Amino acid sequence: MNEDVLSTPGHLISLAARGFARLSEARLKPLGFGVGQLPVLVALQNGKASTQRDLARFARVEQPPMAQMLARMERDGLIERTPDPADGRSSRIVLTKAARERMPEAIAALFQGNREALNGFTDAEAAQLVDLLARLIENLDQIASAESSSRES
Repeated sequence: MNEDVLSTPGHLISLAARGFARLSEARLKPLGFGVGQLPVLVALQNGKASTQRDLARFARVEQPPMAQMLARMERDGLIERTPDPADGRSSRIVLTKAARERMPEAIAALFQGNREALNGFTDAEAAQLVDLLARLIENLDQIASAESSSRES
């Protein structure tokens, strides 16, 4: 069998992800945001998470890198921490007013980048791509979970 490893879905998706990351970073940086912060910003804006643990779970990263990211975001004036009234050892994290004010422009820039990247795709093709990628991510999460469980046994 003579397969080209550079034509596999994994490699092509990796190239696409790096391309999207470069595009997004270039558009977010002038607004004071980084592409790696995007899941945290969205989770905080939408109220899907407000603690470091919940944000790490939402963004699918480990606690130590999340702690480092949150420290940088706090330093840069993007988030604020307040004591959690239900748990004195924990804190709640919220977007600052400045971050909330810049979020609509950042989201618009990201949507514009997606539209440009999908130039020539029909709406149906774009929707199918999103569906296929969501299914792929679900499969990868299941594989990782199964492998993690087998290593812990």
